[in-house]
Amino acid sequence: MSDSYGEQPLKKVTGIGGIFFKCKDPKKVREWYKTHLGLNTNAYGAVFEWRQGADTTKKGFTQWSPFNEKTKYFEPSTKDFMINYRVENLESLIDQLRKDSVTIVDKVETAEYGKFIHIMDIEGNKIELWEPNDVEFEKLGVKIGARTTK
Repeated sequence: MSDSYGEQPLKKVTGIGGIFFKCKDPKKVREWYKTHLGLNTNAYGAVFEWRQGADTTKKGFTQWSPFNEKTKYFEPSTKDFMINYRVENLESLIDQLRKDSVTIVDKVETAEYGKFIHIMDIEGNKIELWEPNDVEFEKLGVKIGARTTK
């Protein structure tokens, strides 16, 4: 397995982009976490804001989201959770994953706040890979009135 793309080493996961899990009542779960643990929740969960590496001016974000237990979003996995990993150069990483015979679940989806694709790990866990555009992600949060949990 090659860890490089051309002359530059291929960067893979750079951090956790989100933690998603199933529950019976997402609204009640969001409220519980808000009340008891101080999360700034919104209709999607909560967003944690942090600084990237030594560059204290560059923000990064991690999404925390409870999903209804009947969601199909985690399929084909049968697990009750899904982790979103932040990556750099998603297209190159996908090329390498295909060469390594990793199961790619869907096609790249592009949004203002980044590019996404889903893969399966060796134990059937669905994984979301996200090449973020943190500037646009922050703008989206402001637009919907979401405050981050720092």
